[in-house]
This record gives sequence, structure tokens and C-alpha cells, in this order.
Amino acid sequence: MTTDLRLRPSLVSRALLLRFVSIVGSSIGFYLPLSVVPLYAKQAGSDGGAGLATVALLLATVACELVTPRLVQLVGYRWALALGLTLLGAPTLLLTVSDRTWVIVAVSVVRGAGFAIAVVAGGAITATLIPTERRGEGLALVGIVGGIPGTLALPAGVWAAAQWGYESVFVTTAVVTLLALLSLPGLPRTAPAITGEGHQSVLAGLRNAVLVRPATIFAASAGAAGVLVTFLPLATTDRPAWVAAAALLAQPAASTVARWAAGRLGDRYGSGRLLVPGLVLAAAGMAAIAFTGTPSLVIGGALVFGAGFGVLQNATLALMYARVPAGGEGPVSAIWNAAYDLGMAAGALCAGLVVTSIGYPGTFLLAAVVILPALALVRRDRRP
Repeated sequence: MTTDLRLRPSLVSRALLLRFVSIVGSSIGFYLPLSVVPLYAKQAGSDGGAGLATVALLLATVACELVTPRLVQLVGYRWALALGLTLLGAPTLLLTVSDRTWVIVAVSVVRGAGFAIAVVAGGAITATLIPTERRGEGLALVGIVGGIPGTLALPAGVWAAAQWGYESVFVTTAVVTLLALLSLPGLPRTAPAITGEGHQSVLAGLRNAVLVRPATIFAASAGAAGVLVTFLPLATTDRPAWVAAAALLAQPAASTVARWAAGRLGDRYGSGRLLVPGLVLAAAGMAAIAFTGTPSLVIGGALVFGAGFGVLQNATLALMYARVPAGGEGPVSAIWNAAYDLGMAAGALCAGLVVTSIGYPGTFLLAAVVILPALALVRRDRRP
């Protein structure tokens, strides 16, 4: 056993440490102003602009995620990541001089494009920096590095806007994101040489069932996450304010821990074995949250759901990377991130259509039930 441990390749390299810098920069750049921009639009007298800004951000993100792999092949990892960070951070400075609705929406579109490029190009380059034998553990570590700043930046942005004004958030976003550009010269310049087998577009990847199945499984849990973050605060308005706050903190905290555990277990026993436990935990957690009048079940359910969601985050992405040859990391990153964003959006949208008819408890229970058909995909995925 000692010999095996010594032969394991080092997980953290100098290049990966440098990549952590741009991960933190893009995470803060996205989440710090995320809840502030709608508030900014609303105080400017545009309630419609508040919602439109978020929709524009999401649509631009998904659209650009699907074309970023082609951009990476044209200009290389570093230039694509540099473009993404620039588009994510620099446009927020425009919000310090104008609060017109069209400016806010335009900035949101550009920022969404920048985030998509940074996440997809960055995700592809990250996959090449992690030893294959430790891919699950490496992806878990990357998730922690990006997840903690994002978790803290979201409420920090709202607090900073209330304390020092909106401009402080917008300037900080631009500075932090653009400073991350300094780390890029230490990253690989271009994508690895791509063989005929590895050269595939996102559209080709979407026709590949061994990639689509894990992505769809993850999208099912992402849809439930969209329901959780959108409607839990509304469902607990008759409870103490700390209930929703504690649940919304418990969910990402549990996800972060679970991603790490799933990475280590996946490297040892296979990521495919974690899909069923992840789905079961996610469904059970959402079912517990349906008891909105019981704080302990709401918070406990958020913990359980977060654990299942974290397991699925790591396991599905590790499976998808393992199923493509060198050069296929870009399409995998694009498809997985699109499944994440579209899943959350679809969950929130569909829940909004039914919540008035079945109530918040029924909506959470429905979200739990909708996760379960993904178990059939797991079974199918295991067939030779």
C-alpha cells in the first residue's frame, strides 16, 4: 500500500495553483454583483429591468457555453480564458456611470458571455492539469476553490452595496476579475494535439449517449436546485428569517464537502457507482424540505439535498471527462455547464408555473419526484 501511495502522481502542480487564481477571480466576478444588479435596476425605477437582467445573463451564458469549445480551438486556452475574464469583469464599470435599463441588460449579456467562456475554457484547461488517476479528487478540489468564494461573494455583494453603495461592488468586481489575468501566462498556451477520435464539436457530443446520459442525470438534480434557491425563501416567510438563511447556507456547504468525498471515492471505486446514492440523497432532501413548517426538516433536507447534489456534480463530470480522449475536454465542459444552467432555469420556471396551484410544499415534493426517473438513466448507462 505504501508503494502505491508513493507512485500516485502529485495532485497540485504550479500550473494548477495558477489556475486557482483565475477560478477565484471568475467566481467572485460572477457572484459578487449577481444579486446586486437586480437591486440596482429596481432602485433606478425599473422592476422589469431587474428580472430582464437576470434572464439576459442566463441566456447569454448558455448560448456562449455551446460555442466556446470552437473558440478555444481557434485561439487557445489562454486567450479564450483572458477574453472570458475581461468580458466578465470590465463591463461592470459601465454601471458606475449609467443605470439605464438598456445599459444594465447589455452589461448582463456581455457578462454572461464572459462567464460562459471563462467557465468552459477554464474547465477544459483544468481537466488537462489534473492527473487522470486522481481526476475525481482534483475536480473536487477545484469545486472547493471556486465554490467557497462564490458562496461568500453572493451575500457579501448585497451587504457591500448597502454599506458603501452599488459603485463599490461594480468596481471591486472589475478589479478582482481583471487582476486574475496576471495568472494566465503560467498556463498552457494551446489545447493538446487532437486526434481524429478526439476532435468533436459540442453538437457531436450532444449526439453521444455516453456523454448525454450523465449530463441529463445531473440536470435533473440541477432543476431541483433551481427550485430550492428560488422558492425556499418565499416558502418560509412565516418562519423566522434564520430558517431560510441556514438552509441556503447548509446546501452549498454540504455540496462542497460531498464533492470532495465523491472525488476520493470515485477515484477508488468508480464514479458511476455514486450516481444512484447521489440521486437518492437529492430526492430525499427535497422531500424533507416539503415540510416547510418544520425548520429542522427544512434545514436537514437542505443538507441532505446538498450532499446528493455535490456527489452528482463530481461524479457526472468525472464520468464525462473519462469518456473522451485528449482534446475532448472543451465539449464536455460546455455540455456539463449547459446542463447545470438549463436545469436550474427549467426547474425555477416550471415550479413558478405550478406553485400557485399546488403550493410550496407540493412544489418541493414534485421536484423530488422529478429527480427519480433519472435512476432509469443510471441503469441504462451501466449496460455494456
